[in-house]
Amino acid sequence: MNQRYLVQQNKIADEDNKASVFAKVMRSKEGKFEGVSFIKNKEKATVMTIAAAQEAIQWATKKKRSAHEYVTKIICVGQ
Repeated sequence: MNQRYLVQQNKIADEDNKASVFAKVMRSKEGKFEGVSFIKNKEKATVMTIAAAQEAIQWATKKKRSAHEYVTKIICVGQ
């Protein structure tokens, strides 16, 4: 069975984890990975494979200036 995942981020300073944001993957018309934006709406977040989720985390870690302020994790859809 092929599991599906979301990438979730929480600000480290937010101990209650109330302000979770979720990755929405941006792709070119050809389907090439272009980056990630983080949104509050879990329903509109990109559901992805584990490999795509890892790619999204790597991109966010390198490209987001404030990445060190967040805990980024992969969660199973339905969690």
